[in-house]
Amino acid sequence: MLTPGFTGGTLDRADAMRHDDDALAAAMGNWQARLLVLHNWEPEVTDDGRLGWTMLTEAPDDAEFVLLGLDRGRPRFAALLPGQGAPPPFRSPTLFNALEQLQPGEAATFATARSLLDWHARHGFCARCGTATAIFRAGWGRRCPNCRAEHFPRTDPVVIMIAEHNGRALIGRQPSFPAGRYSALAGFLEPGESIEEAVRREIGEEAGVEVGAVRYVASQPWPFPSQLMIACIGQALTDQIMLDTNELEDAKWVSRAEVLAVLNGTGDAFIAPPPYAIAHTLLDAWARELA
Repeated sequence: MLTPGFTGGTLDRADAMRHDDDALAAAMGNWQARLLVLHNWEPEVTDDGRLGWTMLTEAPDDAEFVLLGLDRGRPRFAALLPGQGAPPPFRSPTLFNALEQLQPGEAATFATARSLLDWHARHGFCARCGTATAIFRAGWGRRCPNCRAEHFPRTDPVVIMIAEHNGRALIGRQPSFPAGRYSALAGFLEPGESIEEAVRREIGEEAGVEVGAVRYVASQPWPFPSQLMIACIGQALTDQIMLDTNELEDAKWVSRAEVLAVLNGTGDAFIAPPPYAIAHTLLDAWARELA
């Protein structure tokens, strides 16, 4: 069983409490309730790879609370700060370092909080009439006081994939990547498109490689800001690369031996994506013939 980063969450999401104002109020008044510590959208991480928590009273007086769930019956919240802007577009080195330290279940909790708070920061106004909306359902929705429209957090589906051909995998790099890093190709699903069709289209558009059969491998929430990464492998019908330089800086074929050596720290064919990224999981599963 594959365990991509940001999966393996242990919180009970307590959906029933989102509809019960009395239960929510009781949870907020529970002496065991805790608030996730975030510093400019980044988590505090303890020496043993766990998230930092504090009392709800540590939040500003005008903060609103988002219920993340229950940890063995103990309420866990994140704070929504009025006027708080969306996270910066680039992830800092301190965030990368924190993500590498977090235990799997802890990273899943952070991903939930980050995506929810980011959604609130970006969706303060009604998409139907433009009126400022108000939080409801314990932070899992916003309601318009004017037209009564209800809005809920959304997840954007993204296909992330390698093509394989005669024992080799196709990987690519974007100009924004650190020097030497290569990863799986990726792109958003478009309206009216299946996962398999999106995989074929994206590989064709970015690398000019025609793909036939497509198989699903695993999925991963990606909280930057809120995607569902759908990892797949496509069977390439040709190995000729015709690069779209608007999308990629380079693309190349690598063997299983090369991928295994890179992931084991003994190869230099490329620099792998970080372990918490599903591209790392995908390459590892392909190289070890688990997918």
